[in-house]
Amino acid sequence: MLHGDTSGHDWWHIQRVRKLALRLGKEEGADAFVVELAALLHDIADWKFYQGDPEAGPRVAAAWLEECGVDSSVSEHVCSIIREISFKGSGVPTPMESIEGKVVQDADRLDALGAIGIARAFAYGGHQGREIHNPDVEPESHETFDAYRESAGSTINHFHEKLLLLEERMNTDAARRLAEARHEYMEGFLEQFHREWSGES
Repeated sequence: MLHGDTSGHDWWHIQRVRKLALRLGKEEGADAFVVELAALLHDIADWKFYQGDPEAGPRVAAAWLEECGVDSSVSEHVCSIIREISFKGSGVPTPMESIEGKVVQDADRLDALGAIGIARAFAYGGHQGREIHNPDVEPESHETFDAYRESAGSTINHFHEKLLLLEERMNTDAARRLAEARHEYMEGFLEQFHREWSGES
């Protein structure tokens, strides 16, 4: 399902999130089994590629976990993490109740920051047929999931509509420390991008 993906949601993204989530989970005392399962399955049927259906991921994950004989309480926990993990708009809260959910959400958001986050943003934008930048179209503040889901702005707008907001939405201290440097790297990239765009550099 993830093999050959060109949107930035490929197997290597899953692997990075898994490794980082386990690292954060160890520091936070989270259940490693739940963390690993949730990290491995968090994009199994991402709503962005399933007609905007936010229940596709939990549904597919639950069926697979049942087939594997995973305890129902573990499965329910993993599926609740998958259901709530995604960013759904600047004005839409996406709180995680469990520490396992918090570290997996942090790991997923960290992978949207820094050098890899920049690469993934443009990979996704190209995959979706979005413009790199259009200075005539201002970034939007999405107050509902529907508004965010229907947005088709440029990739540069995506930085302002989501990526630059993630640092302040980290759940754990360990993730905040990592996010700070990645956030600064993205800000430097955007400054250089706009200098080149305007012919100043």
